[in-house]
Amino acid sequence: MLLPSLLLLLLLLAGTRWLWGQWKLWNLHLPPLAPGFLHFLRPNLPVYLLGLTQKLGPVYRIRLGLQDVVVLNSNRTIEEALIQKWVDFAGRPPIIHGKAMDLDLSLGDYSVMWKAQKKLSRSALMLGMRESMEPLIEQLTQEFCERMRAQAGTPVTICKEFSLLTCSVICCLTFGDKQDSTLVHGIHNCVRDLLQAWNHWSIQILDIFPLLRFLPNPGLWKLKQFQEIRDHIVKQQLRQHKDSLVAGGQWKDMIDYMLQGLEKQRDGKDTEQLHEGHVHMLVVDLFVGGTETTATTLSWAVAFLLHHPEIQKRLQEELDLNLGPSSQLLYKNRMQLPLLMATIAEVLRLRPVVPLALPHRATKTSSISGYDIPKDMIVIPNIQGANLDETVWELPSKFWPDRFLEPGRNPRTPSFGCGARVCLGEPLARLELFVVLARLLQAFTLLPPADGTLPSLEPQPYAGINLLIPPFQVRLQPRNLAPQDQGEKSLTG
Repeated sequence: MLLPSLLLLLLLLAGTRWLWGQWKLWNLHLPPLAPGFLHFLRPNLPVYLLGLTQKLGPVYRIRLGLQDVVVLNSNRTIEEALIQKWVDFAGRPPIIHGKAMDLDLSLGDYSVMWKAQKKLSRSALMLGMRESMEPLIEQLTQEFCERMRAQAGTPVTICKEFSLLTCSVICCLTFGDKQDSTLVHGIHNCVRDLLQAWNHWSIQILDIFPLLRFLPNPGLWKLKQFQEIRDHIVKQQLRQHKDSLVAGGQWKDMIDYMLQGLEKQRDGKDTEQLHEGHVHMLVVDLFVGGTETTATTLSWAVAFLLHHPEIQKRLQEELDLNLGPSSQLLYKNRMQLPLLMATIAEVLRLRPVVPLALPHRATKTSSISGYDIPKDMIVIPNIQGANLDETVWELPSKFWPDRFLEPGRNPRTPSFGCGARVCLGEPLARLELFVVLARLLQAFTLLPPADGTLPSLEPQPYAGINLLIPPFQVRLQPRNLAPQDQGEKSLTG
């Protein structure tokens, strides 16, 4: 008897909330509303949402449970909202199944504290780690290639190998140059478990029907358990860094840099100050947002090149001409490898890892493309949809890196977001993509398994937040180019 009564009460509360929301929108010129209630349960959601533009235009509303959300499906509307009117749409909706979201940079709402936290994290990446980031990625990539050379000719599950590599990069940048495989594997497993739990239907459905959070949910309990494991690892590292912290502006990793930033802040006169919890969540953001995303993009790149061996051959010829086997690979000279940069741009265009970005919230009443957007309305940028817009791109679904070699073609797409909420890890991710793909293609020829099976180029249909690639295997055949076969030119400074 208790459960039916509880369900009836939840339905009454939900109905009252819906009626109140509809009354507030009565006199506004809103974007058109797509009929139906279950849009977010569609497979290949970003492509489906792009298809709705044929009847509704690039800006429209869909129902997410009992509330309407606005979907933006073109570069023009995304740039209007997130760049031209970024203050109006810099907010985040509340995440009911998250933990400490008010301290989270990616999911936290726009505020004075959020801006201070963003400044600290950007400073740690771009100033604290600027000198050591590129040599570190180069070193770890060379070690990765040596491990792959030991498995030459044997099919490897490249997605997992890339995942361990990107996790190692974040571990070294965040925790210091500790070649601790136990720590790397522990964090790697924790991030994998967190993302699997987060993307499970029992968690995703809470965004559609928030009142279900009051009912028993084993998936939510499991997510909280993984969050506790994550927090234990981060707290342990914070404690060790505090015990060994050296005063006087010396640091060895990002945690040291950020902890010293807190100390400098305490010497100031600010009434609202960051604390250790903010650093904790910044570390969480780095691992959750900086490992699987880059690893997945690298995996998509390998998959596309397996399908297009002619492009792989051209890339290797470009590398042989410009990059000797022992020469230093400098990102500042990346435009000497135009086809490689075009290939990275094309992979990011076709397969942005977070295809619907993260939801934005209107911080005040505003407008997009002439439509009224009321305060607190959720706005979702369909990044993949914008990247497949046939009014912008010729043959938008085709893997064609040469499109970015045309004069005047800007190789940047909103694949990392844009405006105030642009991904802060974009410079690190682009550096990793450049170094890893350059060294991998320089050292190996990518081949399918012996049976010739090529990976699927279709994303997993129900992937949650991320655009996941189905697991596949690849054979890495060492090229073993003789010195005389290498070009004399190199990418050195």
